[in-house]
Amino acid sequence: MQTQVSGHQVEITPALRDFVDARRERLARRFDNLTSLNVVLEVEKNRLANRAEGTLTTTGTVLHADAVHQDMYAAIDALFAKLDAQVRRHKDKQATHDREDIRNLA
Repeated sequence: MQTQVSGHQVEITPALRDFVDARRERLARRFDNLTSLNVVLEVEKNRLANRAEGTLTTTGTVLHADAVHQDMYAAIDALFAKLDAQVRRHKDKQATHDREDIRNLA
């Protein structure tokens, strides 16, 4: 899976990149068909908050989530929790659809 981490008004340190990669590996273990992940980290100075946005591309589907928190690492955790939930729902839908196809063939 290709991973791109970029920052908007924030420098992407090796620690942030490693943190994102560790969370990405959890998603990759859960679902095999992940194609690419684009993560944008941003500092919102007006709200004194950190924002993490992620777009995950799978075969045939694009999943998007974002999270805002005062701590950047907490925002990344929340982002990947949301993406994980979306991946689980997508995987369940695929499994249900596949079972229905098998029933219709019988």
